[in-house]
Amino acid sequence: MTDSDFTRAEIEQQPSVWQATRRLVTAARTRLDDVLGPALRDPATRVVLTGAGTSAYAGQVLAPELTRLLDRPVEAVPTTDIVTDPQTLTAGNRPVLLVSFARSGNSPESVAAAALLDRLHPAARHLLITCNADGDLVRRYAHAANAVVITLPPATNDRGFAMTSSFTSMILAAHLCLAGDVDVDALARAAAAVLADTTGIEKTVTASRPDRLVYLGSGSLTGLAREAALKCLELTAGDVAAWGESTLAFRHGPKAALTPGTLAAIFVSGDAYRRAYDLDLARELIGSLGADRVVLIGDSTHGLDTLHWHVPREPGLPDAVWAAAAIIPAQLAALACSLALGHTPDNPFPGGEVNRVVRGVVIHPFGERRD
Repeated sequence: MTDSDFTRAEIEQQPSVWQATRRLVTAARTRLDDVLGPALRDPATRVVLTGAGTSAYAGQVLAPELTRLLDRPVEAVPTTDIVTDPQTLTAGNRPVLLVSFARSGNSPESVAAAALLDRLHPAARHLLITCNADGDLVRRYAHAANAVVITLPPATNDRGFAMTSSFTSMILAAHLCLAGDVDVDALARAAAAVLADTTGIEKTVTASRPDRLVYLGSGSLTGLAREAALKCLELTAGDVAAWGESTLAFRHGPKAALTPGTLAAIFVSGDAYRRAYDLDLARELIGSLGADRVVLIGDSTHGLDTLHWHVPREPGLPDAVWAAAAIIPAQLAALACSLALGHTPDNPFPGGEVNRVVRGVVIHPFGERRD
């Protein structure tokens, strides 16, 4: 195999693993209802979505939509924040449902965040969504009375460096677990349409030869923009600087990142209100960068004369679910940038400067007095 075969295959397999993910969650429905049902029926329960890196961005994608569907605040708090300041998770002594996203289930912060919550709040409940049946989280919580473990299909445990199918499958699984069924068939059709234009997306990137990539979105698509930027940073080993930001926040400082060589991509919301802000910024960027350096990622150009990565959206598909298909152009763009620069996408850091599972983290005892 070449040094990009795993990454490319894991991008391309997403429509099929989503179908398998739905079947897994359906099979776990009784346990989900028994363990998590009481927490979800209690309006006082604090629902926290957590993970590190890409897994944290999965929570950021889902939080706005789950807030609407569950009719309560749903927070996305990275494990890296929980571990360094765990008492913020238990403030007010409210019931807590911690939803942990973890590809390997072996990251020190993932294990520590769950353990700290159990220590500080013994009545807490857990939903753990992981891609690795042999990970530490599975071993610790597979038989715990206060937890449900959803182990995704083995194919989602990406062997490439960057999380691709693991990210989208975790988003889908959490939505199915917490908010009920979605049209996975429609989502798979949208992804298949994107993958059919892989060459066109890659040609856009190689022709523009960007020195920087900027991804923008609003609501759930803000978290998606951050994940898209991370894919570029990871697969190019940082050679192509990338930023992900919300549509409105971009003007408040991050816009300084723009250069004449920037390629700016906007995830266009399916919600008319949010979309109005997305398109306002698109027009502004077309004026400053030129139409050939601005990409709309969505089901339409909305009358704008600019580049377009088409991602179909069937009526009623919310941004947080559509995001699983919408991230695929960004995954393909990152892969194209990586290959164009001579990197090996399956292992962009052969010297080990950045690792697939984070290393070097020391989990310090909490509660001990320190001078």
